[in-house]
Amino acid sequence: MGLLRVLLKAFFGPKRRPDRARQPWDERSRFNLPERQRETTSQLQPRSFQEHTILRGRCWVIDGDTIVIDKVHIRLSGIDAPELDHPLGQKAKWALHALCKGQVVTATTDGSVSHDRAVAVCHLQDGRDLAAEMVKSGLALDWPKYSGGRYAHLEPPDVRKKLWRANARQHGKMVIREKGVQS
Repeated sequence: MGLLRVLLKAFFGPKRRPDRARQPWDERSRFNLPERQRETTSQLQPRSFQEHTILRGRCWVIDGDTIVIDKVHIRLSGIDAPELDHPLGQKAKWALHALCKGQVVTATTDGSVSHDRAVAVCHLQDGRDLAAEMVKSGLALDWPKYSGGRYAHLEPPDVRKKLWRANARQHGKMVIREKGVQS
């Protein structure tokens, strides 16, 4: 089936019009964008944060332990939520979304970076810790290696069985593969 699809695309796929010359890759630009758009994409590049940098604003939820405030990707400190393609990954994302919806989130960075995300402790306007709320709901696990056990007492019973993939990742029994990287 796969070979047939490749052959059909090769013979009947979209043709490139000759009047559209390919643009050479410009090393200074990202994705070969016009000058004014280059500035906005360079802002998306990871930055280094000093300890106790405070970011405040409405956030965009990426997954159960990642949010974005002012174009800065932030990882919630000390917890591990399931990835989007893992069991309960989508549920974790939408639970965090429900917590943050309409709220101003305050993120205090600790100076470290994880997978191009600033690591921070995040609080809602009423003082609730987002990471603690996710662990209480049973949709994230305390990661003692990074939290020092700060959220362990909030974990519901048997949550580590329910979130078995996140638990396996914490114990080094699961390899994390980056997109586009082959091993």
